[in-house]
Amino acid sequence: IVQLPLDSVEAIDASLITNTISPDKDIDGLSDLNAGLLSHGHLDKCFVPCTPNGCLELIRSTGTQIEGAAAVVIGRSKIVGTPMFELLKHNNATVTICHSKTKNIQDIVKTADIVVACLGKPKFIKGSWIKEKSVVIDCGITPVQDENGKTRLLGDVDFESCKGTASWITPVPGGVGPMTVALLMRNTITAAQRYLDSYAPSQWKSMAYLPLTLESPVPSDLDIAKKQTPKDIKQLASEIHLHNNELELYGTKKAKIKLNVLERLKDAPNGKYIVVSGITPTPLGEGKSTTAIGLCQALGAHLKKNVIGCLRQPSQGPTFGIKGGAAGGGYSQVIPMEEFNLHLTGDIHAITAANNLLAAQIDARMFHENTQTDQALYNRLVATVNGKRTFSAIQQRRLNKLNINKTDPETLTEDEIRNFVRLNIDPTTITWQRVVDTNDRFLRKITIGQGATEKNFTRETNFDITVASEIMAVLALTTSLGDLRERLGRMVVASSREGVPITADDLGVAGALAVLMRDAIKPTLMQTLEGTPILVHAGPFANIAHGNSSILADQIGLKLVGSDGYIVTEAGFGFDIGCEKFMNIKCRYSGLVPNCVVLVATMRALKVHGGGPKVEAGTPLPAEYSQENLPLLERGVQNLIKQIENAQYFGVPVVVAINRFKSDTQAEIDLVKRLSIENGAFDAVMTDHWAKGGSGATELASAVEQACLQTTDFKFLYELKLPIEEKIRIIARKIYGADDIKLSEMAEKRISLFTKQGFSDLPICMAKTHLSLSHDPSLKGCPKNFTLPIRDIRASIGAGFLYPLVGEMSTIPGLPTRPCFYDIDIDPVTEEIYGLF
Repeated sequence: IVQLPLDSVEAIDASLITNTISPDKDIDGLSDLNAGLLSHGHLDKCFVPCTPNGCLELIRSTGTQIEGAAAVVIGRSKIVGTPMFELLKHNNATVTICHSKTKNIQDIVKTADIVVACLGKPKFIKGSWIKEKSVVIDCGITPVQDENGKTRLLGDVDFESCKGTASWITPVPGGVGPMTVALLMRNTITAAQRYLDSYAPSQWKSMAYLPLTLESPVPSDLDIAKKQTPKDIKQLASEIHLHNNELELYGTKKAKIKLNVLERLKDAPNGKYIVVSGITPTPLGEGKSTTAIGLCQALGAHLKKNVIGCLRQPSQGPTFGIKGGAAGGGYSQVIPMEEFNLHLTGDIHAITAANNLLAAQIDARMFHENTQTDQALYNRLVATVNGKRTFSAIQQRRLNKLNINKTDPETLTEDEIRNFVRLNIDPTTITWQRVVDTNDRFLRKITIGQGATEKNFTRETNFDITVASEIMAVLALTTSLGDLRERLGRMVVASSREGVPITADDLGVAGALAVLMRDAIKPTLMQTLEGTPILVHAGPFANIAHGNSSILADQIGLKLVGSDGYIVTEAGFGFDIGCEKFMNIKCRYSGLVPNCVVLVATMRALKVHGGGPKVEAGTPLPAEYSQENLPLLERGVQNLIKQIENAQYFGVPVVVAINRFKSDTQAEIDLVKRLSIENGAFDAVMTDHWAKGGSGATELASAVEQACLQTTDFKFLYELKLPIEEKIRIIARKIYGADDIKLSEMAEKRISLFTKQGFSDLPICMAKTHLSLSHDPSLKGCPKNFTLPIRDIRASIGAGFLYPLVGEMSTIPGLPTRPCFYDIDIDPVTEEIYGLF
């Protein structure tokens, strides 16, 4: 509450102050919004100001019939007079409001059955003014000094002259004041009850779903998205019980969610946790994102469950390259799809900036160490400012790491100075690359330092795509801003010539990286075509990094949906890639356990695995994929069976979702269903969400509901204490079906180095092709009798995993002959985007 009038020598805009109060907490009822609701008679939605409401209660207590009575309100203040007028009006009295400009006030008062005085003029109303047997409520309270110098509180009514005429009259003090306090308390309880009804983790009662107008044939994704008008993001946030102070708006259709929501909901129960994965895909993709979105629409808009989808942010690489964006497709999309696929809230740009700042510092530090003496380096690193030298907080971290327990720069010895200033990076051990969020094959190998000012300090290096940056993985696996800062500081970029790991903290840049990431750590709230909420966060490639959206998005979503709600998160590529990493890496760091795996399959991909012709983006599909071919399909189902087996290693129920294409036949669907269930799936259902939205995935949603009721026996695939080589071998044999692994000489050296450096107890993040269970993209189905080659192993210490490179795995894709951007353009007048897909 704000005590009015404001007691200040300086002029203060009282309306500005009262309108700053959240409408949910405006128990005094003084905001413009509240006044408007009261004026329009929405008494159930506003807070009735406590003094007028107290007056109304006093009038009712007399037994006076308000309906039809003649009432006069004297005074038009925002606090009492105006809301009193509105209250009496909505209770069907005939009301006149008088004020300082009203003529013949006494004549008007004489007609009143009810008089409410709130003018602030002592003894203004005389006994001769009031009607016989009227009810007089005196809200005035003015301090007045008497002849003896004592201060008395007087009302607007001359009590002594009126008490013999009125049937009821309130004294001052002691009349309206106690009722004001009582009604203020009642408003407080009302606010608490409304909060409980609105924000308790229960069914989202105010959720408004968006209807779909289905067309056949199905229009392009962009055409469908443009025909749907998204809800205002503040409305959606309110519907899922987010507070205004937990949002940062990015326009009207998307918003960042602040991490303070986790503190508010820390004791709330979690909902059910569903992860969507798939079989080994074709280059065209098999619709995992579309299925995840369709499942959310089905659970929310059709089964009326609390549900939030957690998706990765699309990379510009595939959006403008060969695959297109990741907003879903058909009638199961995230909207606005243009914003989803183009920049969004800038998280990927922040990662690019942070990654390249660190890369620049690595080479700059080597350059300066190679061109300066120890003392010159020290004088520049710990400069004298205003006659004083101090270590920065980040420099103090390095001193602590070196066991130099000093805080005064003037006290370091020559050896201590040398250890402090010389990282002595071995250029051949640098693993940190520059990044760009574009498919650019010509950056796979570059030479830097060729300028004359670099004094021939050249070296070969390369670019990765931004989403493969360790900073993206750190973002996806962090649990707080403090944790993010620590993980960024732990990132290892190289080794010294003595074999000591060099971190971002050693380079002094980790704090700046955290500053660049301070907004990116917050998930982005968006919505599906049917108005169900989506949290978009992180976007690491699953065939290079760990391929999952963020722990933070999942944690926030699980709290918001409540114990009877659902979170649908997506793991990249096939189960052997993204979902294996979801289980062994993401679940280890989050402590969350999935209730159900949804395994997406298409007839097209299954036929490819059965030995069908090659499928390539941009070329017509061979006839085998548009005609029924049960023998080819049955051979290909072996890939699906293997992925079901992979999920069973973790003890989680599996529901197979057959993402339907228009050429699929009932016989094909029946075959896949039967073989799935026979080989351990909890259920297998056909979904038609691409053509029908959520209504096409209700059978899947029901199957998922039932699967989530099953008891899980979750377990990891391997123990972290096992040797690095053995953990890799377990993944290769169990998940991929390999006979064994073969380590290159480089991989063996890395294992020895990482073990010596104390990194051997980290989980494994395999970087391999997503187009086969093996290392060879041409080996389809369920390959047997192969050895998995490990050509190198790298360390993402900040993210918290080691990643072996399997075969010829590229960390930056190239552009095809005809990239997607040939079709993308903008109308310069309307700013309408064309051809995004």
